[in-house]
Amino acid sequence: MAAKAALLLLCAAAAVAALLAPASAANDGLTKFKVYFHDVLAGKSPTAIRIAQAASTKGSSTFFGAMVAIDDPLTTTPAVTGSAKSKDEVGRAQGTYTFADQATFGLLMNMNFVFTAGDYKGSSLTIYGRNEVLSAVREMSIVGGTGKFRMARGYVQASTVDNGAGETVVEYTVYVKPAASA
Repeated sequence: MAAKAALLLLCAAAAVAALLAPASAANDGLTKFKVYFHDVLAGKSPTAIRIAQAASTKGSSTFFGAMVAIDDPLTTTPAVTGSAKSKDEVGRAQGTYTFADQATFGLLMNMNFVFTAGDYKGSSLTIYGRNEVLSAVREMSIVGGTGKFRMARGYVQASTVDNGAGETVVEYTVYVKPAASA
């Protein structure tokens, strides 16, 4: 009986240790790369447009209740694009973000990174999660994908690079693990 209890305790300890071990991109099949998201709010061709808001949104210091549709360029460099197609463009961030926090600028991000050039052309990643924009680094989930990223899982880390002149540039570091080939 004592031997069974000791074996069970040893197995439980091994499981906890495995869960607490730090993840390593080199050892767990994660692919890591960076893209720059260009949210153009002003000018003659904005890529982010408010499509809905609650009656109380205008009185909210955090724009709570507003929803924005996006078709933002994704590039390999942080250079401001002004919504014009850049030679560094590798795709588009398409979807919506909703101002979902009454106390701070907390967005609910619901978007696809659609790759139109480069190594991942024809593939996409689906990203979903909270983006507290005033934080230095924000983390959101990768909940799926297509093409090279079919059934992918992972996460992105976002950090604002530039926020001025009607265009916000955000660096997205992508950590993605495609599903194993069948």
